[in-house]
Amino acid sequence: MRSEYRETDESRSRCERAKMGRSWRMVIVLLVASIGLAWASLAARVSAQATGTAREAVVLDIDGAIGPATTLYLRQGFAAAVRRNAAVIVLQMNTPGGLDSAMRDIIGDILASPIPVIAYVHPSGARAASAGTYILYASQLAAMTPGTHLGAATPVQLGGGRQPLGGGSGSDRDKDSGKDGGAPADAATAKTANDAVAYIRGLAELQGRNIEWAERAVRQAATLTATAALEQGVIEIIAPDIRDLLSQADGRIVKLQGGAVRLETAGLQINPIEPNWRAQLLAVITNPNVAYILLLIGFYGILFEFFNPGTIASGVIGGIALLTALFALNLMPINFAGLALIGLGVALMVAEAFTPSFGILGIGGAAALALGSLFLFEDVPGFTISLPVILTATVASALIVIVGLAAALRAHRRRVVTGEPALLGSHGQVLEWSDGRGQVLVHGERWQAHAAAALAAGQRVRVTARDGLDLLVEPDAEPIPIAGERHAD
Repeated sequence: MRSEYRETDESRSRCERAKMGRSWRMVIVLLVASIGLAWASLAARVSAQATGTAREAVVLDIDGAIGPATTLYLRQGFAAAVRRNAAVIVLQMNTPGGLDSAMRDIIGDILASPIPVIAYVHPSGARAASAGTYILYASQLAAMTPGTHLGAATPVQLGGGRQPLGGGSGSDRDKDSGKDGGAPADAATAKTANDAVAYIRGLAELQGRNIEWAERAVRQAATLTATAALEQGVIEIIAPDIRDLLSQADGRIVKLQGGAVRLETAGLQINPIEPNWRAQLLAVITNPNVAYILLLIGFYGILFEFFNPGTIASGVIGGIALLTALFALNLMPINFAGLALIGLGVALMVAEAFTPSFGILGIGGAAALALGSLFLFEDVPGFTISLPVILTATVASALIVIVGLAAALRAHRRRVVTGEPALLGSHGQVLEWSDGRGQVLVHGERWQAHAAAALAAGQRVRVTARDGLDLLVEPDAEPIPIAGERHAD
């Protein structure tokens, strides 16, 4: 019996060990399978990123002058494209140019982008002038819509009607060779021109585009239509819309920092990215017209608060407007002489309101305000104040001064109605009188009074002087009705 029990226990133990072994093998198989699936998914994702097989094209719109708001918007758009694993970024451009600092920041982001960037001048009638030409040259692929143009990339320091860098007239320049016929007019001009030329030549060499025309665009402000740009190797594609652009870009090889990449853009989903509220707000306050109006509101709001303490609202609004305007002006190319003239103009017009000078200070202030407004911003495309805005602001400021001056003159001529001056010459009525002294009613108030002449109750009198709490009165030769008069009993 004991041997039978022993054999039963041994067989039971073998069965349990066999079951445990099968369970562990199943766990190991499942673990290996899970690791294999995770690895395959990761490898597929990495492979998709490396070969650019993501099915999305992000479109960023540059419409208008290029400034700090444009830089912020594009930087946010590039980051969003990387997060969404986009296959390509399309910069849709229609710009007259903009700030050099903003342009260089954008070009730096383009060259550092892990995603290919296509610069696309669109729609028909659009342009990529000045800073837009540099951005187009920096992009991995350049395209234009029929009816568009680019060029005129001369730095603003060379503008303003100066003599061409070649020293001759525009007709004397060698348009084919792109070389100048003489030395620049001055050292500052030469430095600016050479720096701009070297910058755009470097971009042209990097992306394999026409170097000679790039130099002409800077030195001679040359321009090209879409067809001419394609013929001269400035762009690679002419496309009427983004869908056709992506179709033509498919299969092309572009150079990124990590090496050459083959574009697979056919059939991509097109997803525009709009600027967020911060970029939109920055675009509004960095508009030269808005910044200028905010500056004037700030000046006048704070001045009104100083001259009328306790108003509070004018001071709060003026302070907010002035700080916002100064923040915006700090981001834009301002001329400090123009800003000083605006401040002087406001000060002179305010001085006219409080120190009448027969209009001399007011006219001078209006002239200083207008000149300062014209000179406030440097000559940068898209960053100028509208002439109607300047005229409106000048006229409005002059009207404010005229209204203030008129009010001051009326107040100066108006008779004083409070204090001792208001009593002198006032009419009254005797209430009680005895031995040269008594009480009189003046302005509804009972006063002690004395007089050199004999008076009687109910008689009209006129105040000639005040001695402490006593009035010196005399008989009123021309009595007038007195409001609220009270007859003596």
